[in-house]
Amino acid sequence: MMAQADIQHRARKRFGQNFLQDQGIIHRIARAVHATDKDHIVEIGPGQGALTTDILAGGCQLDAIELDRDLIPILQQQFSEQPRFHLHQGDALTFDFSSLVKGEEKLRVVGNLPYNISTPLIFRLLDQHEMIQDMHFMLQLEVVNRLAASPGSKSYGRLSIMAQYYCDIHSLFEVPPEAFSPRPKVQSAIVRLTPYKQPPHPAKNIKTLQALLRTCFNQRRKTLRNSLKNDLSSDQMEALDINPSARPETLSLEQFVNMSNSIETSP
Repeated sequence: MMAQADIQHRARKRFGQNFLQDQGIIHRIARAVHATDKDHIVEIGPGQGALTTDILAGGCQLDAIELDRDLIPILQQQFSEQPRFHLHQGDALTFDFSSLVKGEEKLRVVGNLPYNISTPLIFRLLDQHEMIQDMHFMLQLEVVNRLAASPGSKSYGRLSIMAQYYCDIHSLFEVPPEAFSPRPKVQSAIVRLTPYKQPPHPAKNIKTLQALLRTCFNQRRKTLRNSLKNDLSSDQMEALDINPSARPETLSLEQFVNMSNSIETSP
């Protein structure tokens, strides 16, 4: 966060703004990102520039995407003399990230994501994983738990499976409410997502896998036999060593991919 800003800004609830102000946490996040002069960082929602300063210290190129127009002059005032800093006013949910990529480089994405956009934005970035080196996000602890969840847990679902399909996921550390202004009512955490060069369990058709997961987890209390009766027979599931009486939250990523591939190759 800025030490002293000539322009004042009050956090806006409609943007889900909670500005990070704990310098110890800011430095810890920057160390986890470990930006160098060879990196191209994209910071989503820089706010008042708390983390931006530490990341730029590594000499990287940094493109910041900020939705709140009132924060633009604050960020311009603070970073306008930084030659490798570029500011974009816009919505990360519709922003064309590919427009920032030059040649064969990959983007490193960083952001303190508001709860209301975190899941759709992560899904959007997963769809563009080929141009991303890694992602470091501040999220509600609940969302981080969902990303890293294992089969059989209450947090395990469609987000867990698709994130783990594309990425190696590490929950790094928790961030308490008092690290922010204003204080949120929930715990936050930092997570690192590193896209695989090749998914460990490749799907023949990713859209088939996505449709399968939507069907299963929109009716997660139903058994697989009931929720997938129009897609796979009990015999087909048993041939894949999957119990048709099981519920979706008990299956591994590999089992979902196996079912998806079976659907894709069925006549």
